[in-house]
Amino acid sequence: MQSSGAQAKDAQWLTMLILRLATFNLEHLDYSPQCEEAFAKRRAVLQPLLNKLDFDIVCLQEVNGQKSHKHSPRNLEALDHLLAQTRYKNFFVATSQHPKTNAPADIHNLVILSRWPIEEHQQIYHTLLPQWEWRPPSDNGVYQPAITIKWDRPSLYARISLPNGLPLHIINSHLRAPRPVPMITARGLGSNRSWILGQFIATMKREGQALETRLFCETLFDQNPQALIAICGDFNADLYDAPLQLLRGQKNEPKTSQRELVSLEARVTAGPAYSVIHAGKPKLLDHILTSQALTTAWRKTSIYNQGLEDEVFAHDPIIGSLHAPIVTQFRLE
Repeated sequence: MQSSGAQAKDAQWLTMLILRLATFNLEHLDYSPQCEEAFAKRRAVLQPLLNKLDFDIVCLQEVNGQKSHKHSPRNLEALDHLLAQTRYKNFFVATSQHPKTNAPADIHNLVILSRWPIEEHQQIYHTLLPQWEWRPPSDNGVYQPAITIKWDRPSLYARISLPNGLPLHIINSHLRAPRPVPMITARGLGSNRSWILGQFIATMKREGQALETRLFCETLFDQNPQALIAICGDFNADLYDAPLQLLRGQKNEPKTSQRELVSLEARVTAGPAYSVIHAGKPKLLDHILTSQALTTAWRKTSIYNQGLEDEVFAHDPIIGSLHAPIVTQFRLE
């Protein structure tokens, strides 16, 4: 016969909530009836992988939008086709939208899928930081017009109601890649000066969006310092780049701040921690950052990077993705 202490322990175990949270860049997931064969090849690779991940919540990036008819608003038909015949087809869904419409954009949409109800969701797109004008410096007395600095795409927030009654705050973000913005100068589009200025503009866009996403996170902490928060996505930056420092809220002090987020993908011990291969170099560009309260429930992180293609040398059409999915597991009481 089981002792009362053992019975109490079993009862406590039954109240535990196992949560598997993932992030995955689907690499321009697209669909059209004219390219059914190419899509079928991608689906044959991606569907088994998605089922293997067995996540409860996932942040997806680079989901393209399609039009059923020439003048109809875009939808996420490609994602619907991908999720059909998977365990996720009836999950709750939150999606980003083009800032000027109420429909998905043509490319690079964000999606949050959840086993549990999404009680609230919203875009973060110049919500806390306004767009601004930046005027390039003169070049031998020649001035260029001012340039509007705005994000390439929004971040996506969702508040999810967990079975234990606690709210989980998820932010899905895809920051700009550190590629120069095309910049016309008096010396021409391909000049060295054009490249330098374009790189600076790209930096302002990437780090500006990271800053706004972090400031939104601050509003969640203002409401509850013990909030369960995760910022997930493709940040196009490694652990030591400025966007990660902004998002984590790291102070570079021995004592950890209660509001500092933790990089859970950096805790991988089984194999090298990378999510992309770029020109032969493994890079960790995809991340899952969690609040201190959520980090205490962390148990495991896995990066599924086996067989990953080099994004520089990969040929179209892409089969699968050039990014590795990352899955973290938590045990919440």
